[in-house]
Amino acid sequence: MIKTTADQRREPKYWALVPAAGTGQRMKIGTPKQYLEIRGKTLIEHTLERLIEFPLFEKIVVVLRKEDNYRSSLDIFTHEKILLADGGPERYHSVINGLQKINMLAADNDWIMVHDAVRPCIRQADLEWLVECVRNHEVGGLLGAMVKDTIKRTSIDGSIIETVDRSELWHAFTPQMFKRKPLEQALTRVITDKVSVTDEASAMEYSGYHPLMVEGHGDNIKVTQGVDLALASLYIEQQSKLIESP
Repeated sequence: MIKTTADQRREPKYWALVPAAGTGQRMKIGTPKQYLEIRGKTLIEHTLERLIEFPLFEKIVVVLRKEDNYRSSLDIFTHEKILLADGGPERYHSVINGLQKINMLAADNDWIMVHDAVRPCIRQADLEWLVECVRNHEVGGLLGAMVKDTIKRTSIDGSIIETVDRSELWHAFTPQMFKRKPLEQALTRVITDKVSVTDEASAMEYSGYHPLMVEGHGDNIKVTQGVDLALASLYIEQQSKLIESP
């Protein structure tokens, strides 16, 4: 299918992409962390339910390992909004695979929101705010939170070298929102140049772009350690009470 000029001139659409091919090595457990449970559901179920609720998304591409043995046990993967793609050895390979899954559906200027599978506390308000702030930006942007703690730089042996000015430092969250074609090109360049990046914004920066930081809620945490599970559960409970309150 060849994209026409009309395809490129239409109003941009929005797609979600969830790389979930990780094995959870940092948590040192047998179960990939996206399949750990809180409040009766796996982390990825909580995450996907929130993305499904967001009305702007055309589809949600979930990228899983080929040998993932959990996908068949979760009904959410059969939802009409969800497409599945195979993961790669690194996050950026998985995101490329996800983009290729919708290559025939999405226009070059469509917006892609890449979101971590293990950020189950993402709020609808933050998704809306990210779109509001970024949709007219020439590059794209990402959610984050300004650093509040004092930051120290140390030597290898742990000795403090200096106190770092935190006034312009941010914690980078997801979703990270970029146009489909520039994102694909940036990730391809990273792979070709064998540069290691940890998020999509880093890939865009490597290609010379300057993404916009958008302040979101601090409860949009990434579950990377055991203690994060309890915290995520607490945040989800608190958020549900906010929704239920008159």
